[in-house]
Amino acid sequence: MPLIIRRVNGHSMIPSLPPGTLVVGYKYFRKLKPGHVVVVTHDKKEKIKRIDQINKQEVFLLGDHPDTSTDSRHFGWLPSENISARIIWPRT
Repeated sequence: MPLIIRRVNGHSMIPSLPPGTLVVGYKYFRKLKPGHVVVVTHDKKEKIKRIDQINKQEVFLLGDHPDTSTDSRHFGWLPSENISARIIWPRT
């Protein structure tokens, strides 16, 4: 199935995606761009973050609420292959 449904946990994506928000992601995305919100796997956990920068085959991810987000400022660049879906709904 090309779509995934996830529920936002935590406060890292406030105000765009408050805790409890259901999101729909598309697995077969073509081109990622800064500003896209994605589902990424890091330390065997799925996280929902926004792409800030793309550098060849790596992405730098940030949460929308920096005070509560554990993101690339903490764990660094991640391989783009760790991205499992691009959030398509709700639009952020």
